[in-house]
Amino acid sequence: MLQRSFLLGLLALAGSAALAPGAGAQEPNTIKIVSSLPHTGSANAQTNTIVNGVRLALEEAGNKAGNFTIVYEAWDDASPERGQWDPAVEAANADRAIADPSVMAYIGTYNSGAAKIAMPKLNQAGMLMVSPGNTWPGLTKPGVGEPNEPMVYRPSKKVTYFRVVPADDIQGLVAAQWTKEMGCKRVFLLHDRELYGKGIATMYEKEAKKQGLEVVGLEGIDPKASNYRSLVTKIKQKRPDLVYFGGTTQTNAGQIAKDLRSANLQVKYMVPDGCFENAFIEAAGAENVEGTAFITFGGVPADQLTGPGKVFYENYKKRFNAEPQAYAAYGYECGRVVLEAIKRAGKKDRAAIVDACATIKDFEGLLGRWSFDENGDTTVKTMSGNTVRGGKFEFVKVFGDSQP
Repeated sequence: MLQRSFLLGLLALAGSAALAPGAGAQEPNTIKIVSSLPHTGSANAQTNTIVNGVRLALEEAGNKAGNFTIVYEAWDDASPERGQWDPAVEAANADRAIADPSVMAYIGTYNSGAAKIAMPKLNQAGMLMVSPGNTWPGLTKPGVGEPNEPMVYRPSKKVTYFRVVPADDIQGLVAAQWTKEMGCKRVFLLHDRELYGKGIATMYEKEAKKQGLEVVGLEGIDPKASNYRSLVTKIKQKRPDLVYFGGTTQTNAGQIAKDLRSANLQVKYMVPDGCFENAFIEAAGAENVEGTAFITFGGVPADQLTGPGKVFYENYKKRFNAEPQAYAAYGYECGRVVLEAIKRAGKKDRAAIVDACATIKDFEGLLGRWSFDENGDTTVKTMSGNTVRGGKFEFVKVFGDSQP
């Protein structure tokens, strides 16, 4: 409790500092953009590459959008005690952004559960929010998630939240179709009981049944458990061909892989994009996922991008002397979208920038030309399947007719 109180105290001080004069509010031609992503815990490597993507987009634009100079700050929405995103920290970040009159756009969040915290706050304040990683459909799509979604996130009755990544209704569908293509017939479903994990498991289950797959078990796990040996014993009794886990690296996807292999359970193991980061392979142990783990992702790996995407990939490696992780491209896309919205608005005004973002159509993006629909979703539907070979992710295929 003391550690948490100290953390929140620091955030409160930071929020107060944002109100101090001279922080950009008094400079009419300077606009601040912030991002709120988990930098404490194993997601850090992934989110650092998202931040690098944003920075690359801003640098290529000379840190300018029209007549405005752009200042960017990367904020952490995780806490040491949780080791991942923290609701209290995310709420404090949103409040801090709102309180700073120089902040015109909020890039985030990475986790869909965190989005539920920030979205209504930022919406009420009329601030643009653009996400590089949220995939829960209910954040934007009526009739897909909970009965009160997405309007519960829009107290102003206006769409102020946009995302550049495809949602889980698409990902769950292709994951189930891929399962059938592999020749699997019996599936055991697991999820981490969180918004993203449970949500995508639900989407997967719905499509699996349509595909004629037999769901032989469904369990929510404790993501803080030290092991899942008793659960694996139960799974083994059901004789599945594939185990599907709706969750992330941070909610113990790696430990599940370890326990499946230690029990000598010869099944395929499929996980969603929340595990498409090097930290997943490290947590699981490469030997436990070699050729047996399958990962879906909204988009394609950076080294498979073509056209403008290939240019981004080469520029990223040159600028940061490293390979971009999966979501770096979406960080870059978010940066470009925010710059375009500010440029179109032509003034330092939150409402005008939101309105300008909604007009973005036929945008020349890294996955081809796309638009925002009336819900703030991208029209991009490209999804890919990946596996693990030689201790690294290996691209397998693009789903459907949409090509990168």
